[in-house]
Amino acid sequence: MARTQGATVAALSKAEINEQLKGMPEWSHAGKAIQKKFTFKSFMPAMAFVNKIAEAAEKAGHHPDMTINYSVVGISLSTHSESGVTEKDFQLARQIDAISGTIP
Repeated sequence: MARTQGATVAALSKAEINEQLKGMPEWSHAGKAIQKKFTFKSFMPAMAFVNKIAEAAEKAGHHPDMTINYSVVGISLSTHSESGVTEKDFQLARQIDAISGTIP
């Protein structure tokens, strides 16, 4: 188990992941990660989104895998030290959803 800011982080079970995903529209569980695609009007808003995610991820000390295809940003979250999805991934996913609402 990894330790983060004094707390122990353990990989969640498939049932725990699915339960948390119920309240997170468009996020899905694939392999050892949760993922979602965000679509913007053009490239520049997509890049603004990525840059805001980078700031939040750096502050959290937890970094997503991201793909950028013009106006579509793909996000994949996993806790590599635990080889799976942890509460840290869901915390960052919620932040990312909030960030997406700030991009015109």
